[in-house]
Amino acid sequence: MHRYCSYLVLTILIVSLAAAQHKPAPSKPHPAAANAPVKADAPGTLPSEDTVNAFMKSMFGHDPSVTWKIDSIRPSHDPTIAEVSVLMSNAQGQQMATFFVTPGQHYAVTGEMIPFGADPFAPARAELEKAARGPARGPANAPVLLVEFSDLQCPHCKDAQPTIDRLLSEEPNVRFVFQNFPLPMHNWAYKAAAFADCVAQQNNDAFWKFIKAVYDDQQNITESNAEEKLTAAATAAGANGQTASTCAASANARARVEQSLQLGKVVDVNSTPTLFINGRKMGIGGVPYELLKSMVDYQAKPAK
Repeated sequence: MHRYCSYLVLTILIVSLAAAQHKPAPSKPHPAAANAPVKADAPGTLPSEDTVNAFMKSMFGHDPSVTWKIDSIRPSHDPTIAEVSVLMSNAQGQQMATFFVTPGQHYAVTGEMIPFGADPFAPARAELEKAARGPARGPANAPVLLVEFSDLQCPHCKDAQPTIDRLLSEEPNVRFVFQNFPLPMHNWAYKAAAFADCVAQQNNDAFWKFIKAVYDDQQNITESNAEEKLTAAATAAGANGQTASTCAASANARARVEQSLQLGKVVDVNSTPTLFINGRKMGIGGVPYELLKSMVDYQAKPAK
């Protein structure tokens, strides 16, 4: 699913959708709220799973190497437009592909829906200020809030960590919050997220050492040895590894991981690593450090 591990399946989807032919059909936007009951196939309604599966079969049924599983069908931020996320797989890997279905369900549109307006990132900023409760570094009243959604099994999250560390060392007047966002195709990521949460419950300083240790040992961790490796990493970080292991298996830890996942979905996280700079969403991989720093400096300007 993470954006920087594989573009292949998403590229297939984009190309296939671009080549699709549809007959235009006029439709009116539906004014109903996102959770209001609506009539099937009316403008602004959600397509059914059967419809989405039939669409995917029409697009990809010719290729037996491509499989898919519907992850979600929900209203986008514009409730007249449906947002569909599908976990697609082929021999090269897996990718979460997202597309939008227009009112009347006559067109599917690929790409990203981005906020618009004089202060386009205010809603996401407010949501993160309210609900981002992961382990944090930096002053609570800092003018810039950085929130990273990360997966400890994601190699590009590992690659991004030095960039984050450098940014925090050079920008001490920012608040940085780490949010767990384990991806469904990673077989030990959820367990690692629960461990990370439980280490943070014991000791905030130990948390940062723990995630570094997990990233450093990422290639050696497997689904079968994850319990042992994560327990050892928690102990080495200065936490009680056995306590973290017991905690990670608890309903409370799972609930906190789910809360973090849900927050990510609310602010449209669909890949890792994803960083928010005062509500502005961006990927970290491939972004020049100087550009990232300039964006943080710009956000801090009103406080200077």
